[in-house]
Amino acid sequence: MAKPSVVDDEAQREAELEEGRMPFMSHLSELRDRVRNAALAFVAAFLVCWGFAERIFAWLREPLFEIWALHTGPNLKPGEVDWGHPRLIYTGLTQPFWVNMSVALWAVIFLAAPFIFYQLWKFIAPGLYKRERKVTIAFASLSGVFFAGGALFCFYFALPALFRYMLQYNSADLQSLPNIQDYLDLTRDSMLAFGAIFEMPLLIYFLAMVGLVTHRSLWKFSRWFIVLAFVIGAILTPGPDVVSQFLMATPMIVLYNVSILFAWRVTLKRERAAAALEAKYGGKPPPDAED
Repeated sequence: MAKPSVVDDEAQREAELEEGRMPFMSHLSELRDRVRNAALAFVAAFLVCWGFAERIFAWLREPLFEIWALHTGPNLKPGEVDWGHPRLIYTGLTQPFWVNMSVALWAVIFLAAPFIFYQLWKFIAPGLYKRERKVTIAFASLSGVFFAGGALFCFYFALPALFRYMLQYNSADLQSLPNIQDYLDLTRDSMLAFGAIFEMPLLIYFLAMVGLVTHRSLWKFSRWFIVLAFVIGAILTPGPDVVSQFLMATPMIVLYNVSILFAWRVTLKRERAAAALEAKYGGKPPPDAED
């Protein structure tokens, strides 16, 4: 027979779920309202981002133009070839329009994502326990922070290093004329790749929570991960230069070692709980497991 503490805990958990239960048609109505709200937020955010698309793209091309400006005008060093005014070109009449459209759509994803995820959360939260709700909110919030941190790291450190390397081929006989669509694709893909890489601590923390990895196994694999990080950096970075690959591999290695600390904390907590159960029940299953 289960002890009162176990029974009370189970009853409380069932009461939490009972609060969120509703008829099937009410679920459909709730889903309709959440989808409608998310769609309205997306459309409103797109209209705002469309109006600022040119300004956003002007911000995105700053890393290229800042490096270009060092090789023209008063910043030109003696003996260097003047690259002329920094500029991007387009080879199709509709390219500027579609670039602005793409910029607006990607900006909408970041602008409207918090509200859209909030609507999704309001739909699924009633079906979760209180502890699961807290964990989900924490993971969602930290995921956005880590992704944004990776994208900004790419924009302010990795992209300038890449452009600095690639533009060194400019000369009196060879002039770079970047296409606006190619530039947007390069910048967007690089920022997305770095954003995904910076999600590593959360992924490893989750794997440690479900017991798939421990800090011991991660530490044993750390030597191989250094090699793997440079391989991934070589694959994901668009340029062949060592600098941009190093700038992707180095944060990966640092984040991996930080993740080991997270996994150590989770594993230590789980092992202490298991030891406490072992000491309390003497190797027998706890009373709630027998029920």
